[in-house]
Amino acid sequence: MSRCTQWIDKGVIECKQWADRWTQRCQDWGAVTRRRCDEWADEGYSECARREDHGYQQCNSWTRTCDTWLPWPLDYVCDAFNWVCSGYVWVSNWVCVAYTWIANWVCKAWSYVVEWACVAWFWVIEAVCTIWSWVAKLVCIAWDKTRCAIIAALRGVSSLLAARRHKAHKIKHVFVLMLENRSFDHMLGFSDISGIDAISGDATRISNLIGNSQQNIDPDTGNPVSAAQPADYALSAADGDPGHEFHHTLEQLCGVGAVFPSGGATSYPSIDNSGYVASYRNKGSIAPEKAMHVYAPEQLPILNTLAKEFAICDNWFSSMPGPTWPNRLFVHAASSAGLDDSPGSWDTVTTTLIDGYRFDNGTIFDRLEDKCLDWLVFEGDETPQVFALSGMTYNALQGRFRDFEDFVDSVNDPEFPAAYSFIEPHYGNIMPWTPGDFTCGNSQHPLDDVTRGEKLIKDVYEAVRNSPLWEQSAIIVTYDEHGGFFDHTVPPGAPHPGDSITDNENNHNNFDFSQLGVRVPTIVISPYVKKGTIDHQLYDHTSVIKTLTEVFALNSLTTRDRTANSLNHLFSLSAPRADTPQQLPDIAESGLRCTSDIPEVNIGVTTSGLVTHDEDEELKQYAERIRKEYKGRDVEPNVQSFMQVALRRYLSLVPTVQRDEIIERFLRIDNSYDARYFIKEASDYIKAYKLINSPRKPWKLWRKYKNSQQD
Repeated sequence: MSRCTQWIDKGVIECKQWADRWTQRCQDWGAVTRRRCDEWADEGYSECARREDHGYQQCNSWTRTCDTWLPWPLDYVCDAFNWVCSGYVWVSNWVCVAYTWIANWVCKAWSYVVEWACVAWFWVIEAVCTIWSWVAKLVCIAWDKTRCAIIAALRGVSSLLAARRHKAHKIKHVFVLMLENRSFDHMLGFSDISGIDAISGDATRISNLIGNSQQNIDPDTGNPVSAAQPADYALSAADGDPGHEFHHTLEQLCGVGAVFPSGGATSYPSIDNSGYVASYRNKGSIAPEKAMHVYAPEQLPILNTLAKEFAICDNWFSSMPGPTWPNRLFVHAASSAGLDDSPGSWDTVTTTLIDGYRFDNGTIFDRLEDKCLDWLVFEGDETPQVFALSGMTYNALQGRFRDFEDFVDSVNDPEFPAAYSFIEPHYGNIMPWTPGDFTCGNSQHPLDDVTRGEKLIKDVYEAVRNSPLWEQSAIIVTYDEHGGFFDHTVPPGAPHPGDSITDNENNHNNFDFSQLGVRVPTIVISPYVKKGTIDHQLYDHTSVIKTLTEVFALNSLTTRDRTANSLNHLFSLSAPRADTPQQLPDIAESGLRCTSDIPEVNIGVTTSGLVTHDEDEELKQYAERIRKEYKGRDVEPNVQSFMQVALRRYLSLVPTVQRDEIIERFLRIDNSYDARYFIKEASDYIKAYKLINSPRKPWKLWRKYKNSQQD
């Protein structure tokens, strides 16, 4: 969205923050009132007890007086009077206690009613602000289209009149491919890559593990675990996914027992990179030494070839020490709006859940639209993380989201519109009945075959390299965060973005964003980049935004991207290189396959779907075991993240009358099995919607059928 929609977002953020402050006041008032109710009840109980004691004393006093007045045997009358009197006092006490108890709960109930009426009122105000923003954004979209049409017309007139123009930048198309969860040393630690320094031009080599032995201590055995090659192409389900949430990364960087915040200090603890093995073991892995494993160069021929052919940045860090989501938000907004961990669970509907993440200063997509520059997202599956940003529903309706299978056709389109293209991978299987979480995608998730991501990098490069756009393009290949794998370089500090926490639910750990995360691999590709360039300058994900602001003359977003280093100096050649490879080598043979890799059989060829009774019973028993296992699990943080994207996109497509029922079902989800089924349901609906509503799809299916017939 543009500056117009950014102004709307600012208004909504301020409205939400104001509503949140008053909501907190309502809740504080309710808590104080209930404490007073308890205090009044305690006073009441004390008064009841005091009256009871006084009553028994009076009864005993009257009985003694009666005994002195009445001779024996009439003094039995006095004893009877004492029993009646004591009984009256006992009943009176319990009436008093019951009255106090009822009064206490009436008082508390009244406080709850008033509190939640107050909270509901401000929730309604917040909802009105959000709904207003939806309407206002439609107006902004219309205005932006009109404004950009006028600007385009004026540019055309200016060109016809041969008016003086600023020299155009050699880069007109920037493609960013962000993959998943791999550290620099894990991917390139033993790659012998040398070349020229990007700044000085002197001979240099990358900073990695060659001649630089590194180790962690296994806390269970006390033995050192050294960084070693090779690494498994995919970690098994028994190995488990290395931890990379905020507290996992804290332990990996700062060692066992590290605490944040510590003693009231908000600064990050001292970093020594000593806790990777301990963190992986504490997460339950049977092979924690794999956190120290490194790929041999021949295992990753695509990454190594591109690093040698173009520029590799060996001092690029994730933007905060934590998981995927906040780091991916930084590449879009130079901020995470205060999100310092994976999104939490949702017990109620919130504006962030329904409307997406908002930022004080908007996103890079807003800045591009301010300049009337187009952009695209190429999605590998139906739940791209970027869809979690506010406003993406409108952008999807405007055709700014395309399937990655359309990438080759898109970049070969003479009228390719996008100045900036962000490429999201396929995040893989997350269904309970699949072989393992995140397998058979191409995001390079640790549980998936890393060569599938190599194939994605190869496909992106070769598509752009062999397209008409090549001589005006730059490709940045990077990773969102380290995925729990070792890297020897100590991450430096960083400036706070300088914006606000736009939703109080974002900040889980009181992190102040003054610390960068673990180092990740990044390669910069362009015909204007010298072969064998090694860049040792400090970068993080906001350097993508800094580069875009310089290439396209945009305004910065936050202090982070304003102070970040740009990649612009890497495009130093005056003319495009003629020696860049048109084809990259084949990917390595991992020995792993997915059923989706099996070539489709020709039309008319059938395979048996029949199974024996025993096989059918075995399948049913397996399915029931899996169902029970996942039903007993809490929803994992990464699955919660995909749930949010699935919900937002699902709601944007279904008829209005179905939305309340979908939200209610979403809020009732309390286990991993139901969460994954919800994502599958949403993904299936999105796929069907795209198939029905995309005019290109039937043609592509027909072309695919014809090709199979010719084969």
